[in-house]
Amino acid sequence: MSSVETVLDRHWEAFKTQDLDGIMADYAEGSFIITNLGSFHGLDEIEGLFSDLFEEFGQDGVTMDLDQQVIHEEYAYIVWHAETPDNVYEFATDTVVIRDGAIVAQTFGGKIDPKD
Repeated sequence: MSSVETVLDRHWEAFKTQDLDGIMADYAEGSFIITNLGSFHGLDEIEGLFSDLFEEFGQDGVTMDLDQQVIHEEYAYIVWHAETPDNVYEFATDTVVIRDGAIVAQTFGGKIDPKD
């Protein structure tokens, strides 16, 4: 298993279990995430983003499945779907760049439908 795959697998498991310390251990100083909600630069902003996400994904009844994973050198791409009490994540995708065992850049996009 490559170090990129190791980091990606650990990161997915930490997200599924809302392990904030585990999530943050995957990011390098100076890393960033770009999403439709905006850009998050540095460890403090990334931690705030995941704290907010864990409020939603930490609720009872959440389902989450990884549909696809592709790794090429230092780049990893995943496709996943989920349902929370608040939203249906019909299609979600992350691309991450992992160098020296840490995430240095990430993007997220998805089709998210709020529940009424």
